[in-house]
Amino acid sequence: MPSPLIRRGIWAIGVAVLVIALVVAALPLIASTRIVRDRIAWEMSAWSGFRVTIDGSPRIEVWPNFRAILSDVTLSQWTETDAPPVIEAERVEVDLSAMAALQGDVVFSTARLVRPTIRVQRTANGMFLPAMPTGGRITRSIDTARGVVGADPAKPDLSKLPTDPFGTVEFRDGRMVASIGGKDVELLTSVSGQANWAAMNSNATLSATGIWRGESVTVDASSPKPLVLFAGGAAPITFSFKAAPASFSFDGTAGMSQNAYFDGQVKFAAPSLRRVLEWSQAGFAPGAAIGSVSISSKITATAGRIKFENTAVALDNNPGMGALDFSFGDALPVISGTLAFDTLDLRSLFSAFTPLAPTGETGPGEIDTSFADRVNLDLRLSAAHASAGAIQLADVAATAQVKNGLAVFDISDASAFGGNVQSSLRFDRKPEGSQVEIRLLASDIDGAAFGTAAGMTRLVPASTGTVSVILKGPGKSWDSIFENADGSVSATFGPGALSGLNLPAFLKHTEQGGFFALDDVSDGTLPIDGAELKATISKGVARLDKAEANSAKYKIWLSGIASYGGRGLALSGGITQADPAAAPANGQQGPNQSSFFVGGTWSTPFISPISRGISGE
Repeated sequence: MPSPLIRRGIWAIGVAVLVIALVVAALPLIASTRIVRDRIAWEMSAWSGFRVTIDGSPRIEVWPNFRAILSDVTLSQWTETDAPPVIEAERVEVDLSAMAALQGDVVFSTARLVRPTIRVQRTANGMFLPAMPTGGRITRSIDTARGVVGADPAKPDLSKLPTDPFGTVEFRDGRMVASIGGKDVELLTSVSGQANWAAMNSNATLSATGIWRGESVTVDASSPKPLVLFAGGAAPITFSFKAAPASFSFDGTAGMSQNAYFDGQVKFAAPSLRRVLEWSQAGFAPGAAIGSVSISSKITATAGRIKFENTAVALDNNPGMGALDFSFGDALPVISGTLAFDTLDLRSLFSAFTPLAPTGETGPGEIDTSFADRVNLDLRLSAAHASAGAIQLADVAATAQVKNGLAVFDISDASAFGGNVQSSLRFDRKPEGSQVEIRLLASDIDGAAFGTAAGMTRLVPASTGTVSVILKGPGKSWDSIFENADGSVSATFGPGALSGLNLPAFLKHTEQGGFFALDDVSDGTLPIDGAELKATISKGVARLDKAEANSAKYKIWLSGIASYGGRGLALSGGITQADPAAAPANGQQGPNQSSFFVGGTWSTPFISPISRGISGE
């Protein structure tokens, strides 16, 4: 038989098990009588600083965790009884301390908000934030920490910070709404995540997911000294934002006082800058074709200014380095800086501020100059190699400037077509409408390469020359610029060859009479000693003041008009033998001259002989 000592031990264990079983069985009864709705509401109010109301009766669960399940919970401002609640939740699950419940206290470490609605307001700086409580333990802890920080902002005494425990707040399937135009508008939906903050003087983390403007987003933030941060002091912080259109991260130090600042490393990446601009509704050129962009930089941000130093930028996988400065003190934000690239797509870069090509979204070639109302820009660029559409450039120095409705995009120096190129694109917003000015000066270039890039493969001298283009026109659309432009075009070329012209065949056709297509005689090349072109443009119509090409035996000239709108030609021309004694003046008939008329369109010109003074033999 068991000894008396063993029997007493078995009885003690049995009694202990019985007591534990009775306590567990009695917990719902005890909880239902002592942890009443008002007691839970009071404890939540004491923490949050909001007036908490619970419409439904609490339901107590013991297994697997001892918790209270609350329904129809609202948190409101104490001072604004008529205002809608700051937070509404269909259900709140609170993990309770069983021992505290037996003593009549409410102590919880985790609260889960199921399908909460968080109401936010637009602040003076444009951000949407919920209303702040006027009291509560969290607010008092922040006030205490504010005094600690104020005593020594550089090195606050962390041992004097409040040590009150907090816990974990989880939220599931929530949404964030704001009153805009008198109506509730959903800003975020499907919001889920949790905030972990064990005690007021410990580290805190936040992880959340949701849907913003149709895209799933993920936010993560953490700080080892969040209370110092909330009290206006400086503290380390990490933050990341991830979505399909873009990702952003910050790792450094932040100060949330009146003179807020950030100092650390930032990273930003987007597979398509156009998609980011559309998604963020920034208002910049929604139809512009912009590729990928990534930025990694040391950042220093203070009130009204952000400086990017040692900035690594990649545009369409073209890396560059430099520095940028964002200022927000004026009516419009100001962006300035210098960037250097090895390779760069100028068209893609400038498209961030205006569409440089027709798109199907805003109409045929419609120009959106509203970017000039949203930002002031002074950006200086350099690139060892660059492209502007089909044009390849080297050793490029360029600027992009936008201010007070005026936008100027300049290439002040670049090597191209074997020579030097300078160009300028200017948008000037005026009450009567936007005006656009285009300038191009190409010096000592290869005419054939220039003609190929410009889409003019025929009758362009393959020789060294200089081309100047000046155009001004209304900026409603790209077509309207050229259809109504005023300006001038001039070009001079030295010895070389005129491609796309079989002169013997041309003369033979004129001798035979009858009109013929220029394509019929385009299978040849004519050596020339030089060529010159001067044209005046008025309302989209070019009048040839001078168009001559001289070879060893012949002189070819043209005069007349060519329109941009209908691509029509109305030119007269002649070919004379290079004999000073026999050659008459332009437009006069002579025995050594063949005269002709050029009609049709730019792409399909036709020749109609007027005289047959020179044999094609």
